[in-house]
Amino acid sequence: MSAPAPSPLAIVDAAPLPRQEEVLTDAALAFVAELHRRFSPRRAELLARRAERRAEIARTSTLDFLPETAAIRADDSWRVAPSPAALNDRRVEITGPTDRKMTINALNSGAKVWLADFEDASAPTWENVVLGQLNLIDAYTRNIDFTDSGSGKSYALRPAEELATVVMRPRGWHLDERHVEVDGEQVPGAFVDFGLYFFHNAKRLLDLGKGPYFYLPKTESHFEARLWNDVFVFAQDYVGVPQGTVRATVLIETITAAYEMEEILYELRDHASGLNAGRWDYLFSIVKNFRDGGPRFVLPDRNAVTMTAPFMRAYTELLVRTCHKRGAHAIGGMAAFIPSRRDPEVNKVAFEKVRADKDREADDGFDGSWVAHPDLVPIAMESFDRVLGDRPNQKDRLREDVRVEAADLIAVDSLDAKPTYPGLVNAVQVGIRYIEAWLRGLGAVAIFNLMEDAATAEISRSQIWQWINAGVEFENGEKATPELARDIAAEELDAIRKEIGEEAFAAGHWQQAHDLLLTVALDDDYADFLTLPAYRQLRG
Repeated sequence: MSAPAPSPLAIVDAAPLPRQEEVLTDAALAFVAELHRRFSPRRAELLARRAERRAEIARTSTLDFLPETAAIRADDSWRVAPSPAALNDRRVEITGPTDRKMTINALNSGAKVWLADFEDASAPTWENVVLGQLNLIDAYTRNIDFTDSGSGKSYALRPAEELATVVMRPRGWHLDERHVEVDGEQVPGAFVDFGLYFFHNAKRLLDLGKGPYFYLPKTESHFEARLWNDVFVFAQDYVGVPQGTVRATVLIETITAAYEMEEILYELRDHASGLNAGRWDYLFSIVKNFRDGGPRFVLPDRNAVTMTAPFMRAYTELLVRTCHKRGAHAIGGMAAFIPSRRDPEVNKVAFEKVRADKDREADDGFDGSWVAHPDLVPIAMESFDRVLGDRPNQKDRLREDVRVEAADLIAVDSLDAKPTYPGLVNAVQVGIRYIEAWLRGLGAVAIFNLMEDAATAEISRSQIWQWINAGVEFENGEKATPELARDIAAEELDAIRKEIGEEAFAAGHWQQAHDLLLTVALDDDYADFLTLPAYRQLRG
């Protein structure tokens, strides 16, 4: 008797969307189903491994470079694959979600690269997941335009040679896509995002002289990088493109990955393009992993943890040295400032801070950096033009002067700054305002002139949790307690009501956001990711 045919992929509880049939084709969905069947069991094992490692950190309050992979680090002979021409110059990268207006503006921004984001800058409503894919297809076929219904302003693509190269970021390993099931199991969001994009665009991008390029988020170990590499090998054979067509840049935004940078590049070496220093998720990961570690791991206000903090400088300098030793790009962190149309003095001060930050990265050896707004592209470009000139990168700058010990990466107590009461207020404010927008389907949100995404919400709620559980006493004599957090949250909810008016307040998700923030900030059982309980409340 022959084996039964595999059950088909099912789209579950999803309202029909315009032109969805162009994305959700039978062939594309079959590819996603095959990714799930082949690789989801390993993904589940790796998530279990994360929990085991976290338990070990709770027991020891330390991390070290892996003794079992010392030979990989000691072998000076291996390099990652040469960079394709379209990714050789990455001196400025702009980030943002894949809605239609952002797609056009990012491609037109003057940046060398656009990080087209299905992860932290995108709330994973079904509409965002599917129509984001459609917008990218339309961009590659030059079938995209947009007219703002409010202003009447129209947007269209510039000539092809002026457009940024797209590097797409799928969701992290931890998130499932509830609208897509295979054999009754939800498919990991990473496979939905990667699979639909790769299937529809790999050959099309090659025809355009580029390729399917990816940012890989929230990687915690080289085993997770190995899984992505195996996915790439399978996917390239499946659609019939040459091996090595894919290029992947890994975000080193978890503290455990910082100890495995070389191993991560080694696992992906035929497909690796570089590493990126992702600041906010990195701090969130430190809190999450060392939350039992006592006072020496208590972080001060998030804005007090600059990239010049000794433990952050160890992380970034190790990243540059590691990348250039192996022929990979080192990409710096985010300039999240959103220029004000009404306050030039605010802009002047912020632009100088952005310029200083980008100058530091360029002088340290980074090959490029991130911005969140098109107005910041020229500022970052000047910083890197000054150092690079006509060269596409500075990978020849090996930074052999850098010496980073294992303890340097977790020397949080090397920073003099302390948590403050205004810092607690800001964490509550940002948490409520961001979560409310996320529940409305917005993943990138301007709050207090900064572009906030899920990573900044994570560090906000994690700091509230950490300060309360560490019994922090602020400069005004108040102690961090659940009651204090609840009082501040209630005051913020009242302030928002007065700020936007009763009608707008009632139309939003403000109480829901308030309650969710307090749940993930005050529960004894620390949630691994804010987006997991939030996704259960996300409509659409």
